Amino acid sequence: MRIAITGGGGFLGRRLAKTLLGEKAVESILLADIAPIRPFSSDTRLQVLLADLSDEASAAEIARDADVIFHLAAVVSGQAEANFDIGMRVNLNGTRCLLEAARSAGRAPRFVFTSSLAVFGPPLPAVVTDETAVHPQSSYGAQKAVGELLVTDYSRKGFIDGRVVRLPTVCVRPGLPNAAASSFVSGIIREPLHGQAAVCPVGTDLELWLCSPVAAVGNLAHAASLAPEALGSRRIVNVPGITVTVGEMISSLRKAAGEEAAARIAFKADPVVKRIVSSWPARFDVGRALALGFRQDSGFDFLVSSFQQDEALEKGR
Repeated sequence: MRIAITGGGGFLGRRLAKTLLGEKAVESILLADIAPIRPFSSDTRLQVLLADLSDEASAAEIARDADVIFHLAAVVSGQAEANFDIGMRVNLNGTRCLLEAARSAGRAPRFVFTSSLAVFGPPLPAVVTDETAVHPQSSYGAQKAVGELLVTDYSRKGFIDGRVVRLPTVCVRPGLPNAAASSFVSGIIREPLHGQAAVCPVGTDLELWLCSPVAAVGNLAHAASLAPEALGSRRIVNVPGITVTVGEMISSLRKAAGEEAAARIAFKADPVVKRIVSSWPARFDVGRALALGFRQDSGFDFLVSSFQQDEALEKGR
């Protein structure tokens, strides 16, 4: 099995590659990214490619030999909202370019597309189901919604074997803050645990739909493993997450690291961030996803402890 991962140099791409290297059936993994990829394994099955997905030649090289394509690469929500042109070029044109490359290669690969709960927006039902209509309130959400439709139609035509996974907001992410509107979600936990100040741009009563990196990577790999008949024509799955308020997140931080850590969070309203993230749903019926074998985190305490364990492992290396 030959695998390609776009956005392979990113946090989730690297974790996914490490997980997949544990599978004996994997012959090779091509990590494609627009930026150079830091080495993280000496496994000879790993290959790297500097690639711009909106370039047809790059897309063709990614898709040419792939049995499975994980399409993770994207311009994040805040950047896509601030720079409409780059969001359209990468998130929309890049996705279509990769789909066309997969079609031209003629291999009908399994194609796992990472979408987002940003495809939804008000008015929303109390609980979102797989049948809830998309209504994005940001350019990023609109670009992801178009990508979902393209993956579904390319699957209907038999060009690919597509699976769309709508990931919850992944928390706690390591590293530095990014341009995502949801960047603060990890920041208000990560920075205080590192002894640094953090800014929260929303109120403590805001509900969020979250999952751990462990669950996100496991569910991406699981999506690729599903037989086509398990999905049928319904190629889009709302991946399990947990509903938690910002206040509950801070309570978990306080439980894990004490009042001093929680006190490092300052509240400073950001109307743009609030408008985007408050339009995202926080309660889902994920019965279908669970029946398909996708996993769900136990609670936010686990997300904090999982991050602390990862940090400890990194320091020990």
